[in-house]
Amino acid sequence: MNILKHKDYEGTAELDMERFACRGKILFIDDLVTYEADSPSNLQKEFEAAVDDYIETCALLNREPKKPLKGQFNVRVPSALHKAAALRAIADDISLNDVVVRALDAYVNIKTDVNHNVKLTVEMPDQPVTMQVAGMMDAQWGTMLYASKH
Repeated sequence: MNILKHKDYEGTAELDMERFACRGKILFIDDLVTYEADSPSNLQKEFEAAVDDYIETCALLNREPKKPLKGQFNVRVPSALHKAAALRAIADDISLNDVVVRALDAYVNIKTDVNHNVKLTVEMPDQPVTMQVAGMMDAQWGTMLYASKH
């Protein structure tokens, strides 16, 4: 899904094939704010107008516009994982909140390639051949890239 951005707000960009229209809604707020355009090139303009209208409408109603995400959420994990994380946090002298922040930061910001090194011995009649294979897994595409050394 494509994400539109304007003034600290994000919104969706969807194609409605039944009505031959582009549409979306502002994400991460409790109020339902939608927008629609006749073409993808006009959808960003309609999204920006919807965000601006939302902010202006809230001002007219004397209430604060909802802020996208406040930085708090509940996480449900197996109790064994919860205990292991709490024990590791104690051992590392950090809070369990810091553990979750670090894990989310790694998930969002760290490149997800996995490197593998394998030593492969192939027995052939008359002589053994040893090959070292280094491979890098492209996590996004699920393919292996190999380099070998005889």
